[in-house]
Amino acid sequence: MNDDARHEAARQDDPAPEGAAGETNRQDPSRRSVLWTTAGVAGAGLGLGALSGGVASAAEASAPAAGAPAAAPARKGRTMVDVPFEGRSTVRVGIVGLGNRGGSMIELFLAVPGVRVVAVCDPVREKAEQAAAKVTAAGQPAPAVYAKGEHDYENLCRRGDIDFVYVATPWELHFPMAKAAMLGGKHVGVECPVAMRLDELWELVDLSERTRRHCMQLENCCYGKNEMRVLRMAHAGLFGDLLHGAGAYNHDLRGLMFDPDYYEGPWRRLWHTRLRGDLYPNHGFGPVANYMDVNRGDRAVSIASFGTPALGLAEYREKHMPANDPSWKESYISADRTISLIQTAKGRVIRLEHDVSTPHPYSRINSLGGTRGVFEDYPERIYIEPDHTDDQWADFSAYAEWDHWLWKEHANPPGGHGGMDYMMVFRVMQCMRLGLVPDFDVYDAATWTAPVPLSHQSIKAKGAPQQIPDFTRGEWKKARSGMDSEKPAG
Repeated sequence: MNDDARHEAARQDDPAPEGAAGETNRQDPSRRSVLWTTAGVAGAGLGLGALSGGVASAAEASAPAAGAPAAAPARKGRTMVDVPFEGRSTVRVGIVGLGNRGGSMIELFLAVPGVRVVAVCDPVREKAEQAAAKVTAAGQPAPAVYAKGEHDYENLCRRGDIDFVYVATPWELHFPMAKAAMLGGKHVGVECPVAMRLDELWELVDLSERTRRHCMQLENCCYGKNEMRVLRMAHAGLFGDLLHGAGAYNHDLRGLMFDPDYYEGPWRRLWHTRLRGDLYPNHGFGPVANYMDVNRGDRAVSIASFGTPALGLAEYREKHMPANDPSWKESYISADRTISLIQTAKGRVIRLEHDVSTPHPYSRINSLGGTRGVFEDYPERIYIEPDHTDDQWADFSAYAEWDHWLWKEHANPPGGHGGMDYMMVFRVMQCMRLGLVPDFDVYDAATWTAPVPLSHQSIKAKGAPQQIPDFTRGEWKKARSGMDSEKPAG
């Protein structure tokens, strides 16, 4: 997730949202906006004209009422828990979305042994051709280019020579593209969030089970060095019995969201006119869910969310945007800061925060506490007994022995965000080549994304808890492996 060079205040490992464009679009903007800056395409079911009313209503209609049990619909296939990939010597990849995120991630796919980029797709042909040139420059055969209209990704998904589809487009297109990939017989990895509505999350779960294809939320923060070290320490019992955790996406994006060159169209900013809740929970939720074995012995049961007034984007517009800018037609409803509390089946509490509309240093919080101590990030620090007894924060670097084997094997990985992007791509591709069970699955994707519609509903209900569905349909009670994986022999 590449950040613009002008956004120097962000940390090097700061994941900016996917789908952004690194250069000015020199193609007819109307064509670009029809496909990947509007929500009413390819069955997404969310039109930009709907703004706060229509989309909010859709989110509310698919969310369970406050306090009501979130009954799971009848299973239409077999569980995807512990289902391995089919092993193969080469993983053939199709990439959909070649803006700021996808355009940089293609280089990481090309850097992993045993991976071939077979096809690329973007409605801006120039971007698709630039991506194709990267493939041939890496010594691979020229990939097929899909840049003909708003549905050309569907043709990519129909190809018979693709094993894995990677999706890095605006949020509203994640669901229809993941759906098309699975219906086309492909495993699919999607940038955050995997969908924007609860009914869409259930449909992805059902499709994964019915098609026997994995649908994964490619949450790169789960592969951060600190996150993976804390994960192993937690599972080894160093924090004692786990009690609470916290995660966030607190990142001042005001300048980027109003920059006409960074994002291709206003798609990111327009979500602030539609939903009031946490629009981007995955970076904070995913790592903490892994620490607590959510869907692997524990379950996220309910969420209660609260939001501040939505003032930051309008204030920034007042100071920086000319009077004739189209953004003046927008009314922002998304809280400047949302705070959510998630309760788990074991009684643990997870706090999530989201704030991209006010000035503040970057933080994902990344905290974990138990009966023997606590870790907090930004800056990283730790206090656990019996190692520490003086009520003073200690140096987290002293626990480097607990680094995950991925970080020991790849001490200086390529790519941005401190190397976690490469770690994620390498590990997913490794699991596919060796025929392993993926580190996370469609149930994790749905759980980590559920706060998007449910936090909106809770804020509308003045903080009333909303039930989080059991997307696993009872499989969460079984202990199983996840991110804390053993190094494979192959």
